[in-house]
Amino acid sequence: MSLISTQAVAEHASASSCWIIVHGKVYDVTDFLPEHPGGSKIILKYAGADATEAYDPIHPPDAITTHLPKDKHLGVVDPNTVVKVVKEVTPEEKMRQELMLARPSLDEIVNLHDFEAVAKAILPPKAWAYYSSASDDEITIRENRAAYQRIWFRPRVLRDVSVVDWSTTILGRRSSLPVYISATALGKLGHPDGELNLTRAAGKHGVIQMIPTLASCSFDEIVDAAVPGQVQFVQLYVNRDREITRKYVQHAEKRGVKGLFITVDAPQLGRREKDMRMKFVDESGVAKVQENQSGVKKDEGVARAISSFIDPSLSWKDIPWFKSITNMPIVLKGVATPEDALMAYDHGLAGIVLSNHGGRQLDTARSGVENLIEVVAALKTRGPWPNPRFEVFVDGGIRRASDVLKAIALGASAVGVGRAFMYSFCAYGQDGVEKAFQIFREELEMNMRLLGARTIDELTPEMVDASALHSHVGLTPPDNLYNTTYQPLALAQFKSKL
Repeated sequence: MSLISTQAVAEHASASSCWIIVHGKVYDVTDFLPEHPGGSKIILKYAGADATEAYDPIHPPDAITTHLPKDKHLGVVDPNTVVKVVKEVTPEEKMRQELMLARPSLDEIVNLHDFEAVAKAILPPKAWAYYSSASDDEITIRENRAAYQRIWFRPRVLRDVSVVDWSTTILGRRSSLPVYISATALGKLGHPDGELNLTRAAGKHGVIQMIPTLASCSFDEIVDAAVPGQVQFVQLYVNRDREITRKYVQHAEKRGVKGLFITVDAPQLGRREKDMRMKFVDESGVAKVQENQSGVKKDEGVARAISSFIDPSLSWKDIPWFKSITNMPIVLKGVATPEDALMAYDHGLAGIVLSNHGGRQLDTARSGVENLIEVVAALKTRGPWPNPRFEVFVDGGIRRASDVLKAIALGASAVGVGRAFMYSFCAYGQDGVEKAFQIFREELEMNMRLLGARTIDELTPEMVDASALHSHVGLTPPDNLYNTTYQPLALAQFKSKL
């Protein structure tokens, strides 16, 4: 590869000729500008300059080499022309670094809410806004948590619970927990190792990880980090270009992935206002004034910048095609009604995830666990239950092992946990994820003994009282831990006086 000076790169800093530097290599992205999922403006911001710092948290390392033709790979930067710039540490960043050093020790972390509280304090504002945001008035994200607290236990006594076993199978694969790691995007926004923290911890403890389409690490990087025999699923956002989707799915199967979870509740992204407001905040946290710029879209936060490739035309007619391109069991992620659950069953799929996307899509959609009761009742009309050919999973709002047990008692095969595991690695890396597994194990052991269930199979609907689940008024005590970490929405702010 030829050496290219930084001065030569700087001469190509316009929409008509746009070069950028990523990891010391120079790329001509002029023709790619209209195709970039996040729009051309974000690339043009770094035209003629080094875009590595902005590129890394929201792209897998191989994204640019995969999507850009080889003839656009121009060469490497001449190191003799690189001017080292000492980046000034802002007061906000200095405070964040001090908070990192002052974190509670892992021994002081006693529940999953603790991880969220630490992550909230130490994450950069843009990362926290992306991870924590939900759609519109954020009713559903809060309801996801509250729903579990309207379900009450009916414990059985005088059972020999000297030994309890919470291991299970998920899509026929052994799991040490009745919990899998649900897909969450852009792990490197919160930790340099991103999703690899999850992979390494999951492999060590026999927990199943769902690999996200929009991971910060590349798919192969995540699979390569797995230990021999480690079970992984893959989550899929369907691309408008079906050939890209086919290649991705078949590559995943070839690499040994054991399940395909197709996200079906995101034909368009919800309006996540905390994330949207970050659009006009620069790295120093100062609001930008862009009133004179025409065509600026104020509703494009991080989420929208990475997801415009998703196909809104996806429909039931595509299911036979998916079944034709893979032998992996196919699960639809984002089902919310008995009607769609029955359609998934009748299409011969392996299961569904009752999910509202963590409250990030349609606000005031009901929680997955509330939908579970009606969905199970509908599926019972298709034959015996539990049905070995069709599994129902639930995600959203789970922070305690008691939540897991309630969902399983009501008919779920297992539950997905996303944000809680993500916050654990944002706060403490791989050690945090392993601690989160430990917390689940300890809570499962205690709750199963107190409930009188020796195995997951002994959890039955009679062990819970869900009669208040459909009542959406404040009949339960407030969840003080959740309310402490929840960040209320803010209104538009006046500009500071100059």
